Amino acid sequence: MRILLIASAFNSLTQRVHTELRGRGHQVAVQLALGDEQMRAAVARVDPELIVCPMLTKAVPEDIWSSRTVLIVHPGPKGDRGPSSLDWAITEGAERWGVTVLQAVAEMDAGDIWASVEFAVPACGKSELYRGAVADAAVEAVLLAVQRFQGGLFTPEPLDYGRPDVHGELRPFLKQVARRIDWAADDTATVLRKLRAADSQPGVLDELYGREYFLHGGHPEDELRGPEPGAVLATRDGAVCRATVDGAVWIPQLRPRRTPGGPATFKLPAATVLAEVLGRVREVPVSPAAAARRDTWSELRYREEGDVGYLEFAYAGGAMSTEQCRRLLAAYREAADRPTSVLVLGAPQDFFSNGIHLNVIEGAPFPALESWENINAMDDLVEAILTTDDKLTVAALAGNAAAGGLMLALAADEVWCRESAVLNPHYRLMGLYGSEYWTYTLPRRVGADRAERLTTEALPIGAELAHRIGLVDRTAGGDAAAFRRWTLREAARLADSPELTGRLVDKKRRRAADEEEKPLAAYREEELRRMHANFYRAGEPYHALRRDFVRKVCPVATPEHLTGLLGPAE
Repeated sequence: MRILLIASAFNSLTQRVHTELRGRGHQVAVQLALGDEQMRAAVARVDPELIVCPMLTKAVPEDIWSSRTVLIVHPGPKGDRGPSSLDWAITEGAERWGVTVLQAVAEMDAGDIWASVEFAVPACGKSELYRGAVADAAVEAVLLAVQRFQGGLFTPEPLDYGRPDVHGELRPFLKQVARRIDWAADDTATVLRKLRAADSQPGVLDELYGREYFLHGGHPEDELRGPEPGAVLATRDGAVCRATVDGAVWIPQLRPRRTPGGPATFKLPAATVLAEVLGRVREVPVSPAAAARRDTWSELRYREEGDVGYLEFAYAGGAMSTEQCRRLLAAYREAADRPTSVLVLGAPQDFFSNGIHLNVIEGAPFPALESWENINAMDDLVEAILTTDDKLTVAALAGNAAAGGLMLALAADEVWCRESAVLNPHYRLMGLYGSEYWTYTLPRRVGADRAERLTTEALPIGAELAHRIGLVDRTAGGDAAAFRRWTLREAARLADSPELTGRLVDKKRRRAADEEEKPLAAYREEELRRMHANFYRAGEPYHALRRDFVRKVCPVATPEHLTGLLGPAE
């Protein structure tokens, strides 16, 4: 079928739906919901048989939904209505939630139901929930709805609150007054629910040191305590720890409240934002090995099971600043020195990595210099992985990866990927040539021609296609927890395999041959020459593109590479 996706953003869920529909043989085009006339023009141009809206914050014009079938993906169970569905689910501690695909009508979220899928709600923040359990349920519901529409025999179910399986309700927009943390009364569990319900957007408005900030992210702390609830007790790797009435929580990021008429603000590491006022607040480090045994916040965890080491890293939004790359490199070197035969890298859930940290770069005094230091720190990390010759390395992608973050994964000997992950093997949309030794690792996996296409077409691809073309080595289904169990099992098998010794010998021989043909340093020098021009040469688009991305400037048009009908990727 010809399917038009109308969405407020080409975000992770829209990309996932895009790849899943194309993978099933449909022709798919995208139109951003930037205005009624643009939506009408897209419908006229594409002449879709079906319109699907994976993520929409504004109404589709009546003349479109009254003349064509328009399916809205709503992140709530049957009967749930309103713009803050997931926020309420986390705030109220819901154990089960759902995603409903319904037909667009005049009244928001009140149309006939084409499909609905429920899921258990894990203990995590809203953004992680959205990219994980919600995305899985949404794709299942969308594919079912598309199949039912294509069959032509299904009659969608009218919304009827009298039905026993309709549990949702109309909920209002969750305002900041309802999100407010009462530090003198709210226990740790309550504080965490409020923080997690707003972790990416909009954050929880609060006051620190006489100024207003939005708090982003929330993690428990098992040891630190303070006499005064709300007080900042410690910092760690950019996060701040605040006392509660019965414990403490870590808050990784802050966003200053925008002043009237002032520029848009954006999230930065909390300790960076508060640097001038933290005074004697102490830095309380924790080693990756100790963090793995505790219930505390840390971006890095390391543990061993038999002959397998697991170095886990988890970064907000998948972005890795210069300092985060350096800390990960130090942890990697320690892990590489351990007497293991297999080393598994990756987050236990959510993003693997999205590359350099554009927010930190935007907030730096000299963004070009910070860009240069960040990409070199990424390159140092990738080089360390590429030159590890005494053990097999595995990149385990439980979630999405993009740009330099995906190239980081390709540095490993094997790449294992959860079937629901979306991969973006390109840099072009940020005006960058790219580094992380991609000109060595990507063609080696997919061939020079396909590498050129992947990096210039700038389209997301799903795990199934990535496996078929050799971008990843293995895939596994299930949720993040199931993928983690699978990874543990398969890594143990790899460490115990009789072929391991021979593979390590071959790895050393192949690396030596590649180095003789063209040294890694040559790849790095060539890539960084192009990146230096991206950062410093006048007229390069990178700085403007980064600024608009970080400050969430709304685009004026849908990117051209998304507007045409695209069939199955090859």
